Amino acid sequence: MIERLRNTLVVSLLGLPRPALSLLAGRPIVRDDAPLDVQVQTMLRLVAAAGIPSVETLSAADARKVFAASAGLLAGRAPVMSRVENRCIAGPAGQIALRIYVPRTGKAPHPVLVYYHGGGWVIGSPDTHDVPARCLAERSACIVISVDYRLAPEHKFPGPFEDAMASFAWAAANAASFGGDPSRIAVGGDSAGGNLAAAVAQQTSLTGRRVPDFQLLVYPVTDLGAESRSYELFADGFYLTRPLMRWFRDHYLPDSTPASAWGEDPRVSPLRAPNLAGLPPACVMTAGFDPLRNEGKAYAERLLEAGVAVDYRNYPTLIHGFLSMAGVIGPARSAFADAVSALRAGLRTG
Repeated sequence: MIERLRNTLVVSLLGLPRPALSLLAGRPIVRDDAPLDVQVQTMLRLVAAAGIPSVETLSAADARKVFAASAGLLAGRAPVMSRVENRCIAGPAGQIALRIYVPRTGKAPHPVLVYYHGGGWVIGSPDTHDVPARCLAERSACIVISVDYRLAPEHKFPGPFEDAMASFAWAAANAASFGGDPSRIAVGGDSAGGNLAAAVAQQTSLTGRRVPDFQLLVYPVTDLGAESRSYELFADGFYLTRPLMRWFRDHYLPDSTPASAWGEDPRVSPLRAPNLAGLPPACVMTAGFDPLRNEGKAYAERLLEAGVAVDYRNYPTLIHGFLSMAGVIGPARSAFADAVSALRAGLRTG
């Protein structure tokens, strides 16, 4: 009950007029000549005042509970679907659960987006990303398949990556069984999910398998082998922190080999792939106040250099996680609309 009241209060306060929010937010925070959005700055102050523990101080199990309790706070309304279907498919190490969202918009057969949720390969689930998945399905008129891939540290790399590959292969081979168009199938994801989507696009291309037709990469992790300048600029205080990214990395990568060695593997660090030519078109989105900003931009630049069609968009006033804030945060709502437009264009949705 207390947590519900706290969440309601946060959402109510963030809906105040911007002059009032400026008083709550305090002195504007500026980095690289861009101010942090006042709604976001207010939210961060409210979260800090609430005393919510930092994820990296928790066990994986407790971190999942904390994340699940707050993940949908700013996501907004959950659109009604024509059908939501839960399926289990055979994976490389057992069953993989999928949640299939069929929209009321558009016409069958629908294009398909295979979506990998964020959460550093450790936390997150189709439940925590339910509203964004529904909104993507409704607004882009495509079927969204949200993949419940295995999580670390119980299942370290390559477990989540193998599940990502298997789920895309299943979707491509079975699209007709759930009303999908097998000729229009994309991969997408946010944060760690963006990492998996990029890795799937690369590895399918290398192995001669069915390649995605489009990539939607939202603030993706592209390099676990190095920390860019944005890690220093936004090391702490902006939701995703440098200590938290290191916590995710240490949980995800196998203990038997130094992280620096795994960081060279393109399945872990897509930015390290020697050749990106021939990959499908991509939309790469980054946030201005995000440790992952620079590596996301670097990946978009490398795709362009390789001759891949790329729509790169940076949102200078936002933080990591904005896809799940579109129900309340104004600039996040605009960014979500851009993601929908890019997906519609990439999947040739009328």
